[in-house]
Amino acid sequence: MSDLKNDRFLRALLREPVDRTPLWMMRQAGRYLPEYREIRQQAGSFMSLCSNPELACEVTIQPLRRYAMDAAILFSDILTIPDAMGLGLYFAEGEGPGFERPLQGAADIEALEPSRAVSELGYVMDAVALIRRELKGEVPLIGFSGSPWTLATYMVEGGSSKDFAKVKSLAFNDPAIMHVLLEKLADAVAMYLSAQVEHGAQALQIFDTWGGALSHGAYREFSLQYMTRIIEQLPREADGRRVPVIVFTKGGGQWLEAIAECGADAVGLDWTTNIGEARQRIGDKVALQGNMDPSMLFASPERIRSEVASVLESYGEGTGHIFNLGHGITPGVNPDHVSAMVDAVTELSGQYHPG
Repeated sequence: MSDLKNDRFLRALLREPVDRTPLWMMRQAGRYLPEYREIRQQAGSFMSLCSNPELACEVTIQPLRRYAMDAAILFSDILTIPDAMGLGLYFAEGEGPGFERPLQGAADIEALEPSRAVSELGYVMDAVALIRRELKGEVPLIGFSGSPWTLATYMVEGGSSKDFAKVKSLAFNDPAIMHVLLEKLADAVAMYLSAQVEHGAQALQIFDTWGGALSHGAYREFSLQYMTRIIEQLPREADGRRVPVIVFTKGGGQWLEAIAECGADAVGLDWTTNIGEARQRIGDKVALQGNMDPSMLFASPERIRSEVASVLESYGEGTGHIFNLGHGITPGVNPDHVSAMVDAVTELSGQYHPG
């Protein structure tokens, strides 16, 4: 493996000194880039793109050719794990993901095999290894997975949901079987992420996209405890360096103190949380990632620059901040507006890292 030429992102995650605030962007390899759309068309379908290591590598590296990002993130999908477990993932044009065989009851849940998250997903590991090699040590590679709760919502609902009625009914009416499902998923995710590290991932992120849909007590019971279970099983060192873990719960601002205790090195913030206040609450325990509103990228370059300045000022002086959006980039964004954000971070953040 090549030596890492830019470790700014990894250092900030461990709250070590950096020369400027590092940045990357959730969904940075994606539909807003014309070069991505070209490869996607060539692949024929989203899953064909995900499952082809050469094409997945190409789209992972595309944003790095345009922007001074401090990390690459594996191009894949959080729903590869349930697909590997036999639920039959598909993507309907304009409708998002769905499953041909959603979980219908206890028998389906009992039959799930966590080990399939590794045995059936060799194409993901091949992509990780190829991307790591092709990056040539320019920036670190982030591996990722969805959280057990978030995966469970899709597996029980059969796709996206507005009210999560089926999965919440299961959790509240039959918590014992819900916990069986979440335990299996936590162990599957731990195996999957561990394999990504084995193949070259240098940092990991757990996306808890739908944790914020839970009530106060239910969040700890059905989401947070299972992310903690994952982190307890992960390899924390590879290639002689710590492998930092980021946990991101969309809508999780009210639980920051609890999230900071889960064993992660960094907590991702969505755009509804003030990053300066978050730093006061948990900045002595973890690094913080975020958190510009993704829709700000539809504003003018001047407005984007002023928002970047505001986020940087809110966090303040010192390390421990990784600049990112507060969620994934929206497909319709002008790529030049991403340049405005990246330029602003690289030009304005140095003043917060004196010496």
